[in-house]
Amino acid sequence: MVATSPHAHRSRPVLDLVFLVGVVGKGIDGLLELIGGVLLLVTTPAQLQHLARLLTAGELREDPDDAIARALLHSLAHLDTGTTTFLAAYVLLHGVVKVAIVAALLLGSRRVYPWAIGALGVFLVYQVYALVVGPTWGMALLTVLDLAIILLTWREWRHGRTLHETWRSTLAAFRPRRGTDATSSLRGGSGS
Repeated sequence: MVATSPHAHRSRPVLDLVFLVGVVGKGIDGLLELIGGVLLLVTTPAQLQHLARLLTAGELREDPDDAIARALLHSLAHLDTGTTTFLAAYVLLHGVVKVAIVAALLLGSRRVYPWAIGALGVFLVYQVYALVVGPTWGMALLTVLDLAIILLTWREWRHGRTLHETWRSTLAAFRPRRGTDATSSLRGGSGS
């Protein structure tokens, strides 16, 4: 058995909490991607460009040099039906994979961890490619977050815990101990 430092015992609940928040975030993100993918399938490039102009008009009146508004309008200006279909398929697939992974984790399956790592790894490879071809802050942030979730998922798989076990462990770690008040237990004091 590997000896662990006291620091490792303190960081475990924090990493567990980050993992749990990441899983919830991926589930919400997956649902939003499913909705976005469906909307992309039923929306034409001209409709998307019109919507972007409506959404950015107020901001561009206040600040004609707004970088985000300009970048959005520029990226949609060159959108065609083929690109929209590819983007819709990518976003839908990404959403389906995320929702399926989160659903399997919620059902208590440990077997989904390697699949989750593999699926997110494939998306990560594409995201790194996209960063090399045309770097954006949004893609960089998504890539870093996906890498963190992959590493935390690998950690949970290595520990052999289900999502429910991680949840219970995290709750127990952050619950104040009997006979102490919340602030002294967070400081590690004895309550005096």
